[in-house]
Amino acid sequence: MKQEIRLFGAIAVRPAVLALIPRFETATGLTVATRWEVNPTVKKQIEAGDAFDLVIINPPMVRDLTASGKVEAGSEVWFGRIGMGVAARAGSRPLDIGSVEAFEHVLKSARSIAYASDGTSGGYFSNLLDRLGIADEVKPKLVAVAGGQTALAVGRGEAELAVVPVTSILAAAPEVALAGRFPAELQSYIDFAIGISAGSRDAGAAGQLSAFLASAAVDDILAAKGVERRRERA
Repeated sequence: MKQEIRLFGAIAVRPAVLALIPRFETATGLTVATRWEVNPTVKKQIEAGDAFDLVIINPPMVRDLTASGKVEAGSEVWFGRIGMGVAARAGSRPLDIGSVEAFEHVLKSARSIAYASDGTSGGYFSNLLDRLGIADEVKPKLVAVAGGQTALAVGRGEAELAVVPVTSILAAAPEVALAGRFPAELQSYIDFAIGISAGSRDAGAAGQLSAFLASAAVDDILAAKGVERRRERA
């Protein structure tokens, strides 16, 4: 009897991957056990010796883990990218964030804004405020949220808005709605890649899951969950 595949992934991809796993399990008869943390934590815990069969995190982190012998050399494959969006409570007034000027106005007008204090997206947003020159005005309104709960903070009434990957906003429905994506000039895509553990208990099964997650057959499902499937890297 095959052992379950241990998938360790970034919280941002969780809603999309969880939508695919039942189809994979039905087609293969294999089972998948999932575990989720923010990108830096996934890498840190694997480096500390946590066991896994498949990992989905930022490509540079996959390469670091490959260099350190944690991920099998040559196993990295492209998964997709996720854009940044603004979350608002469902049913609240529509927001105009279609231009840089409108985006800045919304941020400066908001009473409070949740962001991921320990994730890749939070670091980008903090730096973006500095780049736009509105950090002094906006940063006092920021609400740091840990553990991938940023969008849910809006639903719980802990913040008026949240800036977070689109996947997390879509997954927080129905209490939370996607007010819009960042303007094109400010958009930052978080890239994700898949790697197979160099110490996998069943490398063949892990390879099957990797191939399934990277296949064009699941593109439509991932798109509905907020993952864009470019076939080439930038």
